[in-house]
Amino acid sequence: MKAGMFMSIRIGIFGYGNLGRGIESAIRQNPDMELVAFFTRRDPASLVTKTPEVPVYHIDNVLNFKNDIDVMILCGGSATDLPVQTPNLARHFCVVDSFDTHASIPEHFNAVDKAAAEGEKTAMISVGWDPGMFSLNRLYAGAILPEGKDYTFWGKGVSQGHSDAIRRIEGVLDAKQYTIPVEEALTAVRSGAEPSLSTRQKHTRECYVVAEDGADLDRIRRDICEMPNYFADYDTTVHFISREELIRDHSGIPHGGFVIRTGKTGLNKENSHVIEYSLKLDSNPEFTASVIVTFARAVYRLYNEGCYGCKTVFDVPPALLSPLSAEELRKKLL
Repeated sequence: MKAGMFMSIRIGIFGYGNLGRGIESAIRQNPDMELVAFFTRRDPASLVTKTPEVPVYHIDNVLNFKNDIDVMILCGGSATDLPVQTPNLARHFCVVDSFDTHASIPEHFNAVDKAAAEGEKTAMISVGWDPGMFSLNRLYAGAILPEGKDYTFWGKGVSQGHSDAIRRIEGVLDAKQYTIPVEEALTAVRSGAEPSLSTRQKHTRECYVVAEDGADLDRIRRDICEMPNYFADYDTTVHFISREELIRDHSGIPHGGFVIRTGKTGLNKENSHVIEYSLKLDSNPEFTASVIVTFARAVYRLYNEGCYGCKTVFDVPPALLSPLSAEELRKKLL
């Protein structure tokens, strides 16, 4: 049953890790939204949330709440959770996810679109800052400067996937890995020179590792630097530190990056232009959560307009993201 447009948007959180906690906090900053339930694979009685007055249920009971939730926000991982969870839930709920395996987005979209269309629901996938906000900026900049070139830099920030990969190495107790843009590459791009840059020329990787007592540090360093698909294509620095240093100096999850497009205009392409969008984030999951909650508002509105199936950030008119009315937007922002 659709909720009336005058009501708060009723949100469910499916999964409660870093992203789920970020969603929980972001909802508090949006007065047109109401958090009504958490869903977890764990024992619900064991889950300690920041909002104890909101009930926690096991995910096996989620379908009992089809009429109580306007938008379900899915907080699982892209590797194994979301490819299954999003299409399954999109048959029964309006949903938003943060699926970020870029190469698999078309396949994921098709699966979710089929499910949402059959269930007459609205779904949105791959919402966050990349994919998400960076995607929008690549679209805008490319449309404005059709004669040009795109560059995306990530960091300085913690790569959770790469950190996990290090932690799987024998002899490693814990680790954090930072992706860092190469300043010389950024400077060259911002100059409008349109350089051709290899993977190694664009980013470096810096690793902080807590090793077991007596572990072979040279072997661990070699295993990291030669790891295919993660570190082998980058200049990688490995620092061995104590657990206390890791907790003291590397407990946060900062991130950010830059989307830059350079291009030419004029009959003879005589004028150069640079469009740049940048983010500097203290908390990757909290910022991602803030983007997701914003698009949950758009999903709710699209659903009430009868726009079923799967959508991406490209399909949303900007006015649907804001709690302000069209009149207020024209007066305050245009």
